[in-house]
Amino acid sequence: MRIDRRYFLSYLGGTTLGLFALDGLGNIEAVATPVAGGTLNARNVPKFVAPLAVLPVMPPSSPNAYSIAMRQISQQILPQPFAATEVWAYGSTADDRTFHSPAWTIEARRGVAAEVTWINELKDADGHYLPHLLPVDPTLHWANPPGPRDMRSTFTTTPGPYKGPVPIVTHVHGMENVEDWSDGYPEAWYLTAASNLSPDHAREGTWYDFFKTKSGGRGWASGQATCRYPNSQRPSTLWFHDHALGITRLNLYAGPAGFYIIRSEAASDHPTLAGGNNTATLPDGQYEIALVIQDRSFNADGSLFYPDSRRLFDRYAGPYIPKGDVSPIWVPEFYGNCMLVNGRAWPYHSVEPRRYRLRILNGCNSRFLILKFSDPSVDIWQIGTEGGYLRAPARMKQLLLAPAERADVIVDFAKVRPGQNITLRNIGPDGPYQTDKVGRPADPRTTGRVMQFRVDRRPDGSDQTSDPARLVLPHIVHLDGGVERPLALLETMTMSPAMQELPGDMTLGTIDLAAGLPGGIRARRWHEPASENPSPNEIEVWAIYNFTGDAHPMHVHAVFFQIVDRQRFDPKTGLPVGGKRAPRPEENGWKDTVIAYPGEVTRIRLKFTAQGQFAWHCHIAEHEDNEMMRPYRIGPLQPGQPA
Repeated sequence: MRIDRRYFLSYLGGTTLGLFALDGLGNIEAVATPVAGGTLNARNVPKFVAPLAVLPVMPPSSPNAYSIAMRQISQQILPQPFAATEVWAYGSTADDRTFHSPAWTIEARRGVAAEVTWINELKDADGHYLPHLLPVDPTLHWANPPGPRDMRSTFTTTPGPYKGPVPIVTHVHGMENVEDWSDGYPEAWYLTAASNLSPDHAREGTWYDFFKTKSGGRGWASGQATCRYPNSQRPSTLWFHDHALGITRLNLYAGPAGFYIIRSEAASDHPTLAGGNNTATLPDGQYEIALVIQDRSFNADGSLFYPDSRRLFDRYAGPYIPKGDVSPIWVPEFYGNCMLVNGRAWPYHSVEPRRYRLRILNGCNSRFLILKFSDPSVDIWQIGTEGGYLRAPARMKQLLLAPAERADVIVDFAKVRPGQNITLRNIGPDGPYQTDKVGRPADPRTTGRVMQFRVDRRPDGSDQTSDPARLVLPHIVHLDGGVERPLALLETMTMSPAMQELPGDMTLGTIDLAAGLPGGIRARRWHEPASENPSPNEIEVWAIYNFTGDAHPMHVHAVFFQIVDRQRFDPKTGLPVGGKRAPRPEENGWKDTVIAYPGEVTRIRLKFTAQGQFAWHCHIAEHEDNEMMRPYRIGPLQPGQPA
């Protein structure tokens, strides 16, 4: 196992290979062509010709209860005359019009619990299951309905893509204090209730029956599960997406995701104004817009493109499993060449010269976004992150968002000349991310542009919203104390028969600093028992040592945390090098996802609450699907839980 990359040869979404090499400082820099697509050249797709799809509110089936299915639909993602794209989407079973990728938004009230019955309806009009839209690598440690369930299969010859029914389980990302049976545990998946399922297929994952019993069973039936969400946390911006073991990258890429916003009617949950106790007024209604930003690649017929061969990633042509230890289809990372916002490629949105509130989600599989407006006169203030409001507003020139991170921002177009068009740009790299200062920015003709804001609407009265500089945000309790738990981010390098070193799986691990390095590092995989086992109401500091060449967005289920600091370390000894860096102003609040930079230890402080079995993992979806995910348990083993 290597703990440092010598090079990274990355497939960038199509027929073109992009090389990432180390410069003289040991940093990864782009030296090759821009991102390509499948058979569709993204540069030929017209930009800013389709209006932004503003996501409506998901209708409940009864007060505080929802019946939401995942279905395959045809959606116009590329601008016409390009063909519509087959995608997967969430929607209300009571209204076919609600099915959209990304989904309509679930709106909840703080302190009022909600129930959602999540239904797998990936089947056709005849009731037969639909295979995956994308190539599934059956050699991974994945849900594996043909068996052995939730395990790696063994093969006598290299297999092709899996063509069977698709497992799903929905995770509401950022839900605090949720019980484990409602959290979307990766091994609690279930197949659709299709009429042509083979008797040899497992219908559910290893943990499904245990959680069904624990929940009381109401709403749990073939092809579905009912989850209960406490909504006890501060007003915050959550999102929901699939989390089935070893197939999350593909299910997420196929389209099913959506916002889940918790609001509050309590005055104490909202900002006031400096110099008094007057409640602040923030943009709302048509002036509050939720934006899901995703990168995708397409074929000329409008279909989604995703690699169907490891060869397309790094030119490696085998031998694959079982003659070697390289999976034939899985790719370590993926970068699409088309930028989607709310399910449309490069849309535009008409705005007034005034303040807007934007809730932004990085919904990409692997891509880090660095967002910046083309006109510096546009003021940006970040007021919130994943866990709600920050300690104080942060004035920003640009926004860095790793996959799964959210930003709650006030954007002011008041200084923009009427009739002007403003481009929201992405200056993040078209490849692995290390820091803001490394690598070339995204292709300015494609992935360097996200959407356009047209300041062409006449003001609807004067802007009565509060100046962000005067906002006093709700108090955040500062966590103190806690035993420090050292953890490791690792990458396994594998040697091909031709002595070519290849990126293998990504893993999490534990560190015994007293035993020294590297002997004190132990890589741990998903199937091993939980090594992180805090008690309820216990506070811990997780010290995440990144021994890889990439930054990783690390997500811990069921809790929020506060970033303590970051610090360089000596990879030979684990000892700190230099001083500690405090969290950036836009990170100074409650978080559920944190960027762990290469060569650094990132410390986060967590307070654990609900007992049960949960997960923590990297949110680069390709990484979490190949071992960069671990179970963790709060409290003792539960009677009868799966081994």
